[in-house]
Amino acid sequence: MALDIVTLGCRLNTYESEVMRDHAEKAGLADAVIVNTCAVTGEAVRQARQAIRKIRREHPDRRIIVTGCAAQTDPDMFVAMPEVDRVLGNHEKLQASEWQATRAILDASGDAKAAVNDIFSVRETALHLIEGLEGRARAFVQVQNGCDHRCTFCIIPYGRGNSRSVPMGEVVAQVARLVDNGYAEVVLTGVDMTSYGTGLPGAPRLGFLIKQILKHVPGLRRLRLSSIDSIEADKDLLDCIAGDARLMPHLHLSLQAGDDLVLKRMKRRHLRADAIRFCAEVRRLRPDMVFGGDIIAGFPTETEEMFSRSLDLVDECGLTHLHVFPFSPRPGTPAAKMPQVARETVKERARRLRQKGEQAFVAHLSAQVGATREVLVETVDQNGATGRSEHFTPVRLAAASPDGQRIAGQVVATMIADHDGRTLLA
Repeated sequence: MALDIVTLGCRLNTYESEVMRDHAEKAGLADAVIVNTCAVTGEAVRQARQAIRKIRREHPDRRIIVTGCAAQTDPDMFVAMPEVDRVLGNHEKLQASEWQATRAILDASGDAKAAVNDIFSVRETALHLIEGLEGRARAFVQVQNGCDHRCTFCIIPYGRGNSRSVPMGEVVAQVARLVDNGYAEVVLTGVDMTSYGTGLPGAPRLGFLIKQILKHVPGLRRLRLSSIDSIEADKDLLDCIAGDARLMPHLHLSLQAGDDLVLKRMKRRHLRADAIRFCAEVRRLRPDMVFGGDIIAGFPTETEEMFSRSLDLVDECGLTHLHVFPFSPRPGTPAAKMPQVARETVKERARRLRQKGEQAFVAHLSAQVGATREVLVETVDQNGATGRSEHFTPVRLAAASPDGQRIAGQVVATMIADHDGRTLLA
């Protein structure tokens, strides 16, 4: 029986799931199902609970271990679920000793159902070496964890703790290791990546880290960033964007809103003009850059006029890949105590934002037709292959390569012939 891991949420969770896979297998927990949860919204927590119940119905004899941000922020909720055998916090899930202890406790049918300590007591983030990610063509490397900021809507610092960074030499060595193992693309991940360097000697910034990776790992074909806070982008990062094609022309931005008063009530550190200015400057340096963005619909006190500025921001920043979050009040956060927007209004604004995002994405797809793109092949089937372009745009490659095969993990040059409204066709 193979160990199963259900990963919800961000790319950092994806990376951490691979670390857990190694620890759990070495601990002899091959019969377990691990659920790595997300807590970013109430809906994410609901999906986690739903997944746990489904696993128990389908696998009544397997042991279910729950971890991740939702388990860290509300362990008692998962302890109370009869389907759950063990709950591990976000720090504990990455410790080999905790998996050995979990095996011993489960084998003894012990009552110690949870191991979740104070995440704010964790002061360092160690790099956990992995050989790759199962079933994935690109590899992830964690460079940072936690967050020192306290946005009024966000519960993630209570799941991840304060910001802490992985030493630069360890990150470079891990990227080199993954390239030696055949990965053409590496994605740097973190909770608040542009705060990289907090607590490290000399306080290096994210841009300097990227320069060191590109300098010392010449065999790396593609480097990608998971998400950044544009207000913290440093000069070295902009230099890399302008000067090295191996840094992919796609940035996902933590924007959250387009109205200045809403941004202040969110306790964000940028204003609307800052976001627009950043996108314009990056496009000046790298004309083919595309942007994704997170935007919350229906934040407390948001009026229709305020919301319209978020809609307009999609055009003014030229966003292509839009992630829309209907506001979800998280207990324990200041925004949960603010005057709430009616739920139907929240849903309707989220729908309009998604529609706006879909229109922008289709326009992006249309602009790609006729271009030659470098595609990282991710999956292969009898009809061809799927992958992602430099801009993280999904591509369907319908034709076979000259030798009759396409191998997942390769980067191939292909001509974009058309699109179907969701995917480029090559």
